[in-house]
Amino acid sequence: MYRVRVRSVPPVVLALRRFPNPRLTGIGAGLFASLTMFVLACADRLLFDSSELVYGLLFLPVSALTALWVRPADLVTAPISVPIAFAVGVFPISGGSEGFGGQVMGLVTALAVHAGWLYGGTLVAGVIATVRKVRLMRARRRYVLAQGRGPAGERTPRAAAAASPSAAKPVRAGAGTAAAARRPQRP
Repeated sequence: MYRVRVRSVPPVVLALRRFPNPRLTGIGAGLFASLTMFVLACADRLLFDSSELVYGLLFLPVSALTALWVRPADLVTAPISVPIAFAVGVFPISGGSEGFGGQVMGLVTALAVHAGWLYGGTLVAGVIATVRKVRLMRARRRYVLAQGRGPAGERTPRAAAAASPSAAKPVRAGAGTAAAARRPQRP
């Protein structure tokens, strides 16, 4: 008698499956990250007096969500849009002085000082996007191999013989020319 082993799903995985799973385009993911970081920076300025630690810690999950929610065709945009979102969000907490030059200097200084958080969030988004891309490529390869096609898309000889039973039959010499000779010619 065979016993069927049923693998139980951990409760953490079940809880994560209940979360929304949107698929954003590349532009949508960039807008999501930028808008979220700007709102979080404004909240950081109001609640925590422009704390760099709070802003950096909030940037990491936004980077992860951006990389998780971008659609598979636009995976390359996640590590690109995350640093842009960081720069958009750091503006409210940059603390520049009055005037345009003072604001730009405060923004550049804040970007230089918070480079560790910027690199960390970009690394998180890059790793998640890379892992997702590798999993998609492996799934595609398994699908292609299951269809009986080689890596370049051509059918393997065994799969071609199984797909068309008439291809396995021997062909008589001249069978094609006799059939063509019996067809009536049209003017």
